[in-house]
Amino acid sequence: MQDEHLAATDETQPRPYQVRLPGFITDEAIGLGDVVQRAAYAMGIKPCGGCERRATAMNRWMVFTR
Repeated sequence: MQDEHLAATDETQPRPYQVRLPGFITDEAIGLGDVVQRAAYAMGIKPCGGCERRATAMNRWMVFTR
């Protein structure tokens, strides 16, 4: 019964958009939230409490693949 519920939620949840950037990233996929988080860290911006939630939401929205 629980497996049926998990399968139903996976099917109803939209898949993230996949953007292919050949030669730009490694073999593993990286989410938009992770890209923004890394760029902010590189500029010296300290993460706040909501940064992780926003990064997770953006990762569900768009993924960069090779």
